[in-house]
Amino acid sequence: MPDRQTVEKAERDLKEGKSPSTAAGEFVRQEIEHVRQGKHGVRSPQQAIAIGLSEARRAGIPLKPPAAGKTSKETKQKAERDSKKGRTSPQLHEEGSTPGGRSRLNAMKKEPSNSVSHTALSRQAKSAAKRRRPSAGS
Repeated sequence: MPDRQTVEKAERDLKEGKSPSTAAGEFVRQEIEHVRQGKHGVRSPQQAIAIGLSEARRAGIPLKPPAAGKTSKETKQKAERDSKKGRTSPQLHEEGSTPGGRSRLNAMKKEPSNSVSHTALSRQAKSAAKRRRPSAGS
């Protein structure tokens, strides 16, 4: 779950008038740091991004679910459930506080940490930029 500082930064971004996806970037950044610190691992940069966006939705950031045709039906349903949970009862809790949580953390630690290296994130950003239309560039 997200740290209190991350939630505060995201809320500050929203109050400043920034888009929800910009505010959700704080959660993605935190997720990448957790993987780099060895708290847990992910198998790809996309997985780290997806986890960060899910945490943002559960913390009450008003992100839209993914567009139809870009993801599976299950992924869209999960995003909608996360958004609903964030609207009704956003909460923070400590990870590893239950036996199931501890076993999940132990399993995640076995995942590689180089999947969020500078090179891997750069490769992900370039491939995402290629999928966008040319007019979306700066």
